[in-house]
Amino acid sequence: MMVEKKKTRTTTIPTATLPDVAFLLLLFFLVTTTIDVDKGLSLVLPPKGETKEVSKKNILNILINAEGKVMVDDAEMEISMLKTVIQNKIAENPNIILSVKTDANTSYRDYIRVLDQLKQANAKKISIAEPEKS
Repeated sequence: MMVEKKKTRTTTIPTATLPDVAFLLLLFFLVTTTIDVDKGLSLVLPPKGETKEVSKKNILNILINAEGKVMVDDAEMEISMLKTVIQNKIAENPNIILSVKTDANTSYRDYIRVLDQLKQANAKKISIAEPEKS
């Protein structure tokens, strides 16, 4: 009597639809993913125009050095105190222009903290000067 050999089955996974499935997954994740967009600073810049001379009594200099120390008209202070000082200066002179000047090595964090304090003090006229090269 002869023993019959069992036939071995070979199984394969059909790969003809694999690119379609991969494309649909890619499309699904691209459509459903939200991209976090940085808001940035909301500063309204004036249009280009002619320059005007401003009286020195209407300019308040705010200097930020590389260590994050702030000087307002030669008086050193903490950034957290800046809001009240600026509010008092604006109350004294509503036409005051705040000139913010930084060192080239000033941290971005300190710069933003100063601008936040100015915004909280309702300062409308802010001049951002070019950083000094050290």
